[in-house]
Amino acid sequence: MDFSWSDEQQQLRARAREVAVSAVARFGRHNDSWINGFSKEFALEMAGLGWIGMTWPKEFGGGGRPPIDRLIVGEELIAAGAPVAAIWFADRQMGPALIAYGTPEQQQMYLPQILSGETTWCIGMSEPNSGSDLASLATSVVRDGDDFVINGQKIWTSFGAVADYCYLIGRTSTEGAAHAGISEVIVPMNTPGIEVRAITDMTTNRHFCEVFFSDVRVPVSNLVGVEGAAFRQTMRQLEHERGGVDRLVSNRALYEIALARADRSDPLVRQRISRLEIDYRIGRILVVREVLKQAPAGFSAATKCFCTEHEARVAEFVFHVLGADSMIWDDVTRGLCYAPGYTIMGGTSNVMRNILGERVLGLPR
Repeated sequence: MDFSWSDEQQQLRARAREVAVSAVARFGRHNDSWINGFSKEFALEMAGLGWIGMTWPKEFGGGGRPPIDRLIVGEELIAAGAPVAAIWFADRQMGPALIAYGTPEQQQMYLPQILSGETTWCIGMSEPNSGSDLASLATSVVRDGDDFVINGQKIWTSFGAVADYCYLIGRTSTEGAAHAGISEVIVPMNTPGIEVRAITDMTTNRHFCEVFFSDVRVPVSNLVGVEGAAFRQTMRQLEHERGGVDRLVSNRALYEIALARADRSDPLVRQRISRLEIDYRIGRILVVREVLKQAPAGFSAATKCFCTEHEARVAEFVFHVLGADSMIWDDVTRGLCYAPGYTIMGGTSNVMRNILGERVLGLPR
C-alpha cells in the first residue's frame, strides 16, 4: 500500500493549516474544537472555501471530492483548535443521512442551508436511563393526522441551545422487537413545546443540553426514511460519528504544547513520545480505512475505541510534562479535564468492544 500523499493533497494540507492558524488567531484556540469550538462566522468562511459537503455528490450541491480530502482538512482544523463545531454534525452526519434517506423535497430544503454554513444541527439521540442502548429509546413520536406529536426527553444533546434543527430519533411504535418502531424526524428547534436546558460540565463548557418535548407537533413530511425502520439508518450515522479523524486529534494542540516543554534528554520521556507518535500514525491508518470504506462493517467501533483511548494517553502525557502548571485554571487545564469524555461520547469503550466482538468477530454474547 502506498502511504504517501500526492502533491495536490500536500497543497490542500498546507492550505488547511494556513486557514487553521488564521482561525485560531482570530477566534481563539478551542480544545476538542469539533464539539467545543462554536463559530457561525467561521462556518460561513468554510462554506466560502467549499469545505462543507466536500465529499457530497455534486448533484446535491456538494464538492464531489474524494473522502481523503475531507480527512486532510478536518485533521488540520481540529488539530489546531479551529472552531468547526457549528457545521461539524451537519457535514458529518445530517447531510449524508438526508442524501441517503431523505425525500427530494427535504434535500432541496435542508442541504443548501447546510452547505452555506447558515444552519446548525443537533442530534436528539441519547436519553436519560438509556445509556448506550439506542434500542431502549422511549421518546414517543405519535402520528396524528398529518402531524407527528412528540413527547419525551433527550440528554447530552450538543448545541441544543443554539441549533436550528434537531435530527430526532424517536419511537413511532412499541410493537415488536426493541429496535423496531424507531424513526428519524426533523424537528425545527423553534417549534412550540420544546424546552432546552444547558448543562455546564466540569470544564465549564455548555454545549451539552437537556431537551424536553411536550406535545411538539411537526409535519409527517419531516420523517426521514421509512417509518419504524430507522434503526439501521441510525447505525449508519454512528459509523460516520465513530470512525472520523475528530476522534484522533481532538487534543493534538495540547500535545504540541507539552512537546515543546518536554525534557527529551530523559529516555522515559522519549519513550512516551515515541509511543504517542506511533499511535497517532496507527490511528490515522484506521481512520483512512474507514474513510476509504476499506474497513469491515462495524469496525468503526474499534477505530473509535483505539483513537479515543489514545487521546486519553495524550492527556496523561500533557499532565506529566506540565506538572503543577497543569493545575492552573486556564484553557489547557480545561482541555485536560475534558479527557474522561473521550471514551464516553459516542459510545463507551466497553460498548465499542462488545460491538467489535459480537458484530464484527461474531463472538457469542
